[in-house]
Amino acid sequence: MSKKLTGKVALVTGGSRGIGAAIAKRLADEGATVAITYVNGKQKADEVVDTIKREGGSAIAIRADSGDPQAIAAAVEETARTLKRLDILVNNAGVFVTSPVGNPERNLAEFDRQLAINVGGVAAAVHAAVKFLGEGGRIISIGSIGGDRSPFPGIADYSATKAAVAGYTRGWARDLGPKGITVNIVQPGPIATDMNPADSDFAAILKPGIALGRYGQPEEVAAAVAFLASPEASYITGASLNVDGGHSA
Repeated sequence: MSKKLTGKVALVTGGSRGIGAAIAKRLADEGATVAITYVNGKQKADEVVDTIKREGGSAIAIRADSGDPQAIAAAVEETARTLKRLDILVNNAGVFVTSPVGNPERNLAEFDRQLAINVGGVAAAVHAAVKFLGEGGRIISIGSIGGDRSPFPGIADYSATKAAVAGYTRGWARDLGPKGITVNIVQPGPIATDMNPADSDFAAILKPGIALGRYGQPEEVAAAVAFLASPEASYITGASLNVDGGHSA
C-alpha cells in the first residue's frame, strides 16, 4: 500500500532535534523524502538522517542559519536542486527568549536574533519556496499558543513573533490559494523537549492549567503536521491548529 506522502519532498527547518526531528521522522514514515536544516548540531542532524535511512526512508541534512535570509533561501534552493522538487515546507526553526518590557538589562542582540529567526527566517523560506511549490503544495509553520495569548510576564517579544507568523499564514493562504497551495500554522502548547523538560519546576507550574494534565510529546505535534501535509487536508488553509492539551481551552 502506498504511503500518503510517497513521491513528495519535504524541507523541515531546524530538524535536528525536538519537535523538528519528530516532524522529519514522521514525514519520512509517511513516504516523503526529507531535507532538514541545522546550525550547530551536525551530529544530531546526522543522527536524524541515519535513523530515517535505517527505517527505509531517504533524507539529507543541510547547514543553514534560519536567522540569515540568504542562508535559508539557499537551503530551499539546495533541497529542490538535490532532491529534484519541493512539495512541503515546514518552518520549524525558532528560538524562545523572554524579557519583561522596560527591562534595563534587555539583550538587544537576542531580541534581534529572535525576530530574525522566528519571523525573518520563515518569510525568507516561504519566498524562496513558492517558485518550486506547485498544485497540492504545503506550507506549514510551527507557531505557538503564545501567538494568541501571553500566559506569563516577559513573553511579549516571543508572542509577537509567533503572532506575526500566524498573520503571515492567513495572508499567504490568500496569496497562494489560487495556485492550489495550502498554508497553515500548528501552534503547540507545552511540549516535552530537552529545552522544555516535563519534569522541571516550570512544568509543575504549567501542568495544572493543561486540560489533559500533562505535557505533550514532539510526536503529537508531528502527527498534526503530517495530517496538514497529507491529501486529506486539501481543503484546509489559513488555519491555526492548537496542539496544547487544552491549555488554551
